[in-house]
Amino acid sequence: MSYIPIAKPEISFHEIVNVIKVLRSGNLAQGPEVKKFEDKFSKYLNDQPVVAVNSGTSALLVSLLSLGIKTGDEVLVPSFSFAASANAIALTGATPIFVDINNQTYNLDPKRLKEKISEKTRAILVVHLYGLPADMVTIMKFARENQLLVVEDCAQAHLAAIDGTPSGTFGDASAFSFYPTKNMTTGEGGVATFKSENHARTARLLRNQGMEKRYYNEIIGFNLRMTDIAAAIGLAQLKKIEKWTEGRRKNAAYFNSNLDVAITPFVPEGFSHSYHQYTIRVTNNKRNLLQQHLEIQGIGSNIYYPTLIHELPAYNQSLQLPESKKATEEVLSIPIYPQLRKKSLEKIKNQINLFFEKISNE
Repeated sequence: MSYIPIAKPEISFHEIVNVIKVLRSGNLAQGPEVKKFEDKFSKYLNDQPVVAVNSGTSALLVSLLSLGIKTGDEVLVPSFSFAASANAIALTGATPIFVDINNQTYNLDPKRLKEKISEKTRAILVVHLYGLPADMVTIMKFARENQLLVVEDCAQAHLAAIDGTPSGTFGDASAFSFYPTKNMTTGEGGVATFKSENHARTARLLRNQGMEKRYYNEIIGFNLRMTDIAAAIGLAQLKKIEKWTEGRRKNAAYFNSNLDVAITPFVPEGFSHSYHQYTIRVTNNKRNLLQQHLEIQGIGSNIYYPTLIHELPAYNQSLQLPESKKATEEVLSIPIYPQLRKKSLEKIKNQINLFFEKISNE
């Protein structure tokens, strides 16, 4: 029985050839390939300035720092996310303030922002979870009315959009991740994007020890550079991301039409989901049993995320975020990557439907 993993990065001949070219050039650190990658990725973001870095977390960090987020500030952020969303805020010296989610989209609930704002609030960090954009029109309206900055965490939202406007182009800054399991990869890597070229320049300084001119350090910075090796992989992947995204959407459409009982992803009208994850919802304490059943049948799955960020030892807060808490108990992500063949899709669908058929007869 062949195993169907939850995620499967695709590295082909094109990526290998690109990397070999870089290795033979001898220019392995940040160089011309990084610049090419930045320019090409920018085309998906209405030509906004793009700054390539070594991870999605670094992209979040330089986004926040470039906007001036600092010690004493507060940043609103969902607790139902990967810890990096809040960690990047904490690493600036600011305080993450956790907000509940909408129970259909799993994204930050704009209706909950007002109750969390204070005199110290400087920004909102919005996470487009699973590849579905948050309600950016409402969030941006709230932010502008309250003079708040907005950073979009697009780690899972490559090529997602609202009415044709790409995720990553609504806020003042945004961050994408190219970790191996994302919709495209550079091995490790990320980009920060900005509305303002001034903010982008600050990010370039921050990623390179505070230097634009060598040995002339204008500010205190980090070493967060993307390598030309990583960029070479990314350039090959960019040629395929549109096709891959369409594949994910086709696979999602198949599950939407053929899963009989599980609650399938909700997509508001006008929203384009990029399906980094296809996340179903299983009520009545049956989620873990379904996961066990799938594993026995050779089907991978995962819970994104089993613990709210504010409950992790690093934060250890006691908060009442009921929709977020309920989500941790009911969500389950199943394979959705574009390389899945019809036989695998049918097996996943059949086993999920069989599970619900069995429990309904018990």
